[in-house]
Amino acid sequence: MADTRISFDFDGTPPGASQPTPRIEFVCAPELAGRIPTPERAIRFAPEWFKRLERDMGVPDAHGLPGLTVKACLPVTDAFSLGFVIPLPFDVMLQVPETRVNIAMGWPQDVPFAPLEQHHPAQIGAPEPPFEAAMPLKFINPWRIKVPAGYSVLLTQPFNRPDLPFSCFSGVVDCDRFDTTINLPFLWTGPVGQHLLPAGTPIAQILPIPRDALLKDYASRPANEAELAEEAAARKRKYHEESTYARDWRVRK
Repeated sequence: MADTRISFDFDGTPPGASQPTPRIEFVCAPELAGRIPTPERAIRFAPEWFKRLERDMGVPDAHGLPGLTVKACLPVTDAFSLGFVIPLPFDVMLQVPETRVNIAMGWPQDVPFAPLEQHHPAQIGAPEPPFEAAMPLKFINPWRIKVPAGYSVLLTQPFNRPDLPFSCFSGVVDCDRFDTTINLPFLWTGPVGQHLLPAGTPIAQILPIPRDALLKDYASRPANEAELAEEAAARKRKYHEESTYARDWRVRK
């Protein structure tokens, strides 16, 4: 039987467009198709706390401009929009004790695979700092990630999500060469007690990265006179004009 796959062009071009564009594909076993939530563009998982936030606080800021919330911060919006998100496939229940170590896990009996597993604590050096009270767990990801030759994939905690009660370890995988699924190690950072993680919870943000575009050469130096003047002019505009970043500096992602 053929795999089931969800595909996205990196630039948003619909599949079948005349100009070929790099594409990422998320591939699952056929028996899971239609039974588990599919990966989506990351912006679809923007959290409720961000959606309900008003853009304007209704008071001026220290420079006399309208006082704005993070809802008006385009760098934050762009981070929410960047890449793709893998969702939790099934409902998961966790019972977190006071020690935060012996975490009990459960899920519906009819699911075709266990959505969580444990890592051995010694794999992260527990109980040595900073893991004195930690049980490393991992999300079992059913989606294989396929990217064009020359691409790696950054898998990381969903950006700007302090509301999520866990923290994923970040990793970079050469998915153009790695022909199987990637599980997602994490630590429980939420409170003790019993907790339900519903199916569809975002568990990782996925960013395809062309390896030949990575910057490896670098320099650290004092600013020259021209750079100081540029920075001063930009700072003045940033704090004394409205929407300067959106109008003149931001590039739509």
